[in-house]
Amino acid sequence: MTPNMKVKLLIVDDEWSIRMSFSQIFTEFGHSVRSAKDGFSALSEIRQETPDIILSDLNMPGMSGFELLSVVRRRFPKIHVIAMSGKFSGDGVPPGVAADAFYEKGTDLGSLLQIVEAMTCQERSPSLQQSNMLAPIWIPRNGHDPSGEAYVMITCPECLRTFPQVLDDAICAIHETGCVYCSSLVHYAIVQPADPASPQAFQRKPGTGMPTPLSVPDLNS
Repeated sequence: MTPNMKVKLLIVDDEWSIRMSFSQIFTEFGHSVRSAKDGFSALSEIRQETPDIILSDLNMPGMSGFELLSVVRRRFPKIHVIAMSGKFSGDGVPPGVAADAFYEKGTDLGSLLQIVEAMTCQERSPSLQQSNMLAPIWIPRNGHDPSGEAYVMITCPECLRTFPQVLDDAICAIHETGCVYCSSLVHYAIVQPADPASPQAFQRKPGTGMPTPLSVPDLNS
């Protein structure tokens, strides 16, 4: 990509107003914009046409932004990815988020425009692409199934199909399992904001009651 080049942008957010407002803004700047209401819809859009940049919320029902961006980074490593959320503070990428940049919702929109502009002028480093292929997929817990077992929903980065995985009692930072559809080996890590001993440790953002990241081992880039 070159300076002032118009890009293909995919906006992913479960809030209709966010999708519409951002779509209008970036369309006015001449970019080609599509939108998706969740991670599953985003993957469907990517299959139809690969975007240059993905701007995704982190907290969405179904497939969260944590998992979507992890899958995108492994399966489509050349796509630039921007994570956004109102539940994290600062401009650094939260730990466990496979993104190139972060935008805090409700802050200066000019900073987001600058991030997108900068991404139109650069390509992702081959070394970064390779390191992210080795990173685990970050996913949240989904609760308990009807039998009372704790489980997560995993999207295979190879075949892009989703399946449930019951969690065992093993205490480890990175888990692995085989995809039930294509048998590919999938490495994943659990987003655990309530557990300060986990690799995904957080402190609460003042005034929101929601967690924000502390310094933790960098497992995603």
